[in-house]
Amino acid sequence: MLIAFILVHIRRIIINIPFNLPYLTGAEESYLLEALRSREHCGNREFAQKCIALLQERYGFGSVFLTPSCTAAMEMGAILADLQPGDEVIMPSYTFSSTANAIVLRGARPVFCDVAPDTMNIDVSRIEALITPRTKMIAPIDYAGIPCDMDAIQQIAGKHGLTVMQDAAQSLHSIYRGKPCGSQAPLAAFSFHESKNFSCGEGGALVVNDPALVERALILQEKGTDRALVLKGAKSKYSWVDLGSSYLLSDLLAAVLLAQLQQAEEITVQRSRITEAYYRLFTSYEQKGCLSLPHPSDDVTLNHHAYFVIFDRTESQQLFLSLCRQKSIYPYTGYLPLHSSVMGRKFGYQPEDLSLTEALASRIVRLPFYTDLQGEQLEYCLEGMQGVLGRIYPC
Repeated sequence: MLIAFILVHIRRIIINIPFNLPYLTGAEESYLLEALRSREHCGNREFAQKCIALLQERYGFGSVFLTPSCTAAMEMGAILADLQPGDEVIMPSYTFSSTANAIVLRGARPVFCDVAPDTMNIDVSRIEALITPRTKMIAPIDYAGIPCDMDAIQQIAGKHGLTVMQDAAQSLHSIYRGKPCGSQAPLAAFSFHESKNFSCGEGGALVVNDPALVERALILQEKGTDRALVLKGAKSKYSWVDLGSSYLLSDLLAAVLLAQLQQAEEITVQRSRITEAYYRLFTSYEQKGCLSLPHPSDDVTLNHHAYFVIFDRTESQQLFLSLCRQKSIYPYTGYLPLHSSVMGRKFGYQPEDLSLTEALASRIVRLPFYTDLQGEQLEYCLEGMQGVLGRIYPC
């Protein structure tokens, strides 16, 4: 007994389950060295073009603009959508601050919408009630890589003459009704942050599926200049012609990104095993009414970006987090709703305005999820959480 006790504690000391850990395919180093030795390190060089071609061919995207982050992609998209001071943009409150910041930086106002508990995506049934004469855009997010209901959102947008910018930061390689996420909306933004399935440390992409916006997008990405025309040989000199910023991803980071994108299928298969393992672990507790799990519709295919659990009570959530950390397992609480944040209150919101989102956010937990979470590490994670759940919900 003593030996078994000691071995358990040694294992606990050795094994650490972080919330996230970036994955390496093995090709990043050689690609990065090749890009470094090319002496062409700025944006839209060889590796960027390879990434763009891959994304367009695999997912059927329109024009793709690699950016320094998904935040930058969203900000670029907000300019492209011609948001003006006083415009309103409908978005879920349960999203990252970048979704709202892109809107607010243009002087527009975020209009927060409740989410659906089975996906934590925007509740489409609540959108139309929020539309006013000032509404210009809908900005949904694909939370945890679960595709939002784009057909319904596009239908509402078309009916009211609105545009859609999809925050697809987490959903590259997810499929919605046979269509890759990001291929339907006029604008869609992706993230390649180290916490995502496919990463290069920091990076993003703006997908422009509306051909009428592409020419201006080229200008915005090049600091508001028509430099792209010079590179094409259409002009001898370029000049400042519009708004813009340095919305370009270095080719060094694009080299790392290419290695990741080329292994998308293999990465997704590995991550699917984590989803399956978590589902098996938590299903019995859902059946007992202790918690609820994500339930995407049958017509979507997931990229297995993340897995979340919504506990029955905030006290259960807090106890789960605390007990897991004692075992060196580090789940995460998720977002704090934007409507009840400091900035949200400046726009006149109170926590009770979106009571459902507020309640869900106080009980949700994002579980550790990274491609390398396999084998003994995954086994330890599952055993540890099983023990924690047994303490919270004893038979």
